[in-house]
Amino acid sequence: MPRPLKWRQVCALPNNNKFGPLDVTFDADQYIKMSVDEYETIRLIDLEGLDQEQCAQQMKVARTTVQGIYADARKKIASSLVNGNPLIIEGGTY
Repeated sequence: MPRPLKWRQVCALPNNNKFGPLDVTFDADQYIKMSVDEYETIRLIDLEGLDQEQCAQQMKVARTTVQGIYADARKKIASSLVNGNPLIIEGGTY
């Protein structure tokens, strides 16, 4: 039986939740979906300059959890930039 998901602390939802090419229309299945907690780890680590331990304390989860969330978020951002797919931020356990 898997462990229950722990709710993650998030300061605020993003002002904009869709990013990507401006002149192209995409089907819903072409969007890369990033969760709000993935967005929060990117904001705390890359924008605010916190390390993973400080980010984990702020989000009230383990550092290893932050490490996994952060790796997934960076992969999604890289895929969006390299492949030109739009990125949408929604959902997650927060």
